[in-house]
Amino acid sequence: MCKHIRPASEDIDNYSLTYTKSEVVQMLDALSDIEVVVIGASGLIVVGVLVLYGISVSRLRRQVQAVNDEAQRQVAEAEKQLETERREMKIAAKEQRLKVRLELEEELQTQREEVENTKKRLERREDNLEERKLDTEKHAQRLREREEQIVQRQTELEALLNDQQEELERIAAMDRAEAREYLMQQVEEEIREECIRFIRRREQQARDQADREAAQIVVQAIQRCAVDHTAETTVSVVPLPDDDMKGRIIGREGRNIRAFENLTGIDLIVDDTPEAVVISGFDPVRREIARIALQYLIADGRIHPGRIEEMVDKARKTVDEHIRELGEQAAFDTGVTGLHPELIRLLGKLHFRTSFGQNVLKHSVEVSYLAGMMAAETGTRVAMARRAGLLHDLGKAVDYERDGPHALIGADIARTRGERPEIEHAIAAHHDDVEIESVEAALVQAADAISAARPGARRETLEAYLKRLETLEETAISFDGVEKVYAIQAGREIRVLVKPDRIDDLASRRLAKKIAGRIESDMDYPGQIRVTVIRETRAIEYAQ
Repeated sequence: MCKHIRPASEDIDNYSLTYTKSEVVQMLDALSDIEVVVIGASGLIVVGVLVLYGISVSRLRRQVQAVNDEAQRQVAEAEKQLETERREMKIAAKEQRLKVRLELEEELQTQREEVENTKKRLERREDNLEERKLDTEKHAQRLREREEQIVQRQTELEALLNDQQEELERIAAMDRAEAREYLMQQVEEEIREECIRFIRRREQQARDQADREAAQIVVQAIQRCAVDHTAETTVSVVPLPDDDMKGRIIGREGRNIRAFENLTGIDLIVDDTPEAVVISGFDPVRREIARIALQYLIADGRIHPGRIEEMVDKARKTVDEHIRELGEQAAFDTGVTGLHPELIRLLGKLHFRTSFGQNVLKHSVEVSYLAGMMAAETGTRVAMARRAGLLHDLGKAVDYERDGPHALIGADIARTRGERPEIEHAIAAHHDDVEIESVEAALVQAADAISAARPGARRETLEAYLKRLETLEETAISFDGVEKVYAIQAGREIRVLVKPDRIDDLASRRLAKKIAGRIESDMDYPGQIRVTVIRETRAIEYAQ
């Protein structure tokens, strides 16, 4: 070790070193140990730095790999989402194209139907014009022939008169005055007979003309009046949000459904139909109340006997208000004013009443229009005809409650509600329950028949329709001399082809009347059926 060390401020030359050999050796060993320690520490530091660098590099690589993996995963998800959206867009595009195609096809079909209907109307008008032209030509031909016959008859009468006058003077030795008187008596008798025949022909022509004008008035009224025809049924289907609602409607041990049926008087049918229940009943007003009440209960969600009673009362008030609004709207549409509130309510009830599938309120509005139009054409009281037409089926609103024909029931209701006797009579007479005594009553009866007989207004089953056509043809074919029978115009016209060698023209007229009488007595049908007997003779020869 080193001894006698002096302060550092002193000059090194002044140091006096007094070390032994062993001390110097020890000092060198110490220095060597220090160097080894320093070198080892430096090596450890370098190794630590390298280890830390390796760890950092490995960590960075793992982070970079994780980032790459996440990026690849996000890219894969984005590609999958893009592919899904692409497929959805393709599906949506296909659905849109299909929808547009269906809409275009429906529009094209509608236009085709309109064109076809227009074509049929034009063909009917052409046929009518052709028939009128033929009738006019035939009438003019008959007039010309009649004029020629009259001129010829006058010539013949004058010649005959002169011959008779000369013959009488020669044979009977009468003077001219006596012969003139005798001849005048004969001529007077002939002229009287001729006048009677002429008057009869003119009466027949007047009847034919009146029939044509009446048909024209009816056609014009039908063309100007067009209302919708709806077919009603005795059941209503109420959709449900899910099938679990059926159990809530039935309730524990069926208490809810029993309470509902007792309060409404309507049968509620809960079957296997998915997400729907059926309301069945023949009283349309009660069925409508039940339908609305059930919709209220489904929307509210609380279904128990107390709540059912509240909703049924609420639905009954709603339907009563709707009935009143329907009656007021019908009166407003037809221009009928001053009706008793009870008559307005009964008119509204007709909206829920059907006759052979035809809505009675719409039928009454149509009859009012038709009667008013025909009254305007014939110069009678338009307002009275419209009023009677609107009220003519009033008895059907209460025919479930009262016995008797609905026409007489409606007339009694109109009388007790302050309507005029003319209106009461038109209502009572529209089904011939009483004899028609006014023009307005006849117009209401005609308008009622037109509305009921309009094609498509009243519904019948396919089986009944086919059976009626078959019976119609069998009735006509049963007559002697009939060769073929065709029922056309949905059974509203029947054409009968007869054998010309067995049935002449006069017998054809008698046959048509007999067939019409048999149909009237043996069959039930709406409106009227036209019987046309066709007798055709053909002469065929071949030029060789």
